[in-house]
Amino acid sequence: MEYKFSKKVSGLQASAIREILKYCVDPTVISFAAGNPAPESFPVETLRELSQGIMDNDPILALQYNITEGYTPLRDLLKKELEAKGEFDPERDELIITSGAQQANALTAKVLCDPGDIIIAEAPSFIGSLNAFKSEDVELIGVTLEEDGINTEELEEVLKTGRVKLIYIIANFQNPTGLTTSLEKRKKIYALAKQYSAVILEDNPYGDLRIEGENIPSMKSMDDAGIVCYSRTFSKVLAPGIRVGYISAPKEIVNKITVCKQVDDVHTNIWAQVLAYRFMTKVDMKAHIADLQDIYRKKCRLMLSEMEKNFSSKISFTRPQGGLFIWCTLPDDCDMMSFCSRAVQEYKVAVVPGSAFMISENDKTTSFRLNFSTPTDEQIIEGCKKLGKLSKEMFGE
Repeated sequence: MEYKFSKKVSGLQASAIREILKYCVDPTVISFAAGNPAPESFPVETLRELSQGIMDNDPILALQYNITEGYTPLRDLLKKELEAKGEFDPERDELIITSGAQQANALTAKVLCDPGDIIIAEAPSFIGSLNAFKSEDVELIGVTLEEDGINTEELEEVLKTGRVKLIYIIANFQNPTGLTTSLEKRKKIYALAKQYSAVILEDNPYGDLRIEGENIPSMKSMDDAGIVCYSRTFSKVLAPGIRVGYISAPKEIVNKITVCKQVDDVHTNIWAQVLAYRFMTKVDMKAHIADLQDIYRKKCRLMLSEMEKNFSSKISFTRPQGGLFIWCTLPDDCDMMSFCSRAVQEYKVAVVPGSAFMISENDKTTSFRLNFSTPTDEQIIEGCKKLGKLSKEMFGE
């Protein structure tokens, strides 16, 4: 039978990341392609003990249905933490627990955008959110990402159309580039959104993983007009498998997200929410975050050092202040897909083609993404040597 898919999904394609990851089942392949946290960052023993305590003392709570908005003690704790940083206004905002930040981002687009509305995203940007936006049949427009954040002149030109509903920004250690939006740019983006009556969706999955430099205030903390939705997740600070995220946003928006979430999944896994709450209340979170930062600082510095030592001088790359990713750019006249294909097929090193993160996979790019969090130190060293050999073979010293 030939199936006729809805217009909302007929244009969606499997991402290049998934295709590259197919090669990673080969145990001889070193994967720099995943976006996973470091395996050694998971607090396995603590989570085991807390899980046992939940099942011993409160099993029905963890196994029964719960409210769509999320486990109340966890929500209250998150509100308190965000309020202390100016990222939650109890008079204006509400908070809902979601199945990862991905669901928060997808539902925000669903409740705000009609077909034909414009969503602006950084170019390049996170493929998961881009596909979620595309499924809402919007017009997705990419704005050039510069070293210090999105090009605000280009941003304003799109905003002048009057059709922009949402501006999607990953301001801290962006996926895929690792770049951070400067304070000056954050203020400008916020001012433009306010001027042109657009909502900002500020996605901050990596904010706690700063390894260099000083923290920069979020756009949510600047919001005096109720135009910023702020999504976060436990995926990078606890474990991605528990699928617990949350969003702080104006009450009217969260009310609509709640109704849509009831249709999606009723509520986020309640056992995982209780686990996250107990972890936050039983563990020294500052010390835990500091341990994570130490892990990623070491891994990032090692990869950058090996890249500097081994890569052709024709390849440029970002030097992230946090997060999980490094963005590499090949010479303008090169075949990036050929480089990525040869890397995994001949040299057994998997990287992600930059086209996977473009607004359209047909958009021209000579870049690719590396992940430093998942591979071991030995794999980082060996993989960078192999990529270096390939780069010099293709582009010279």
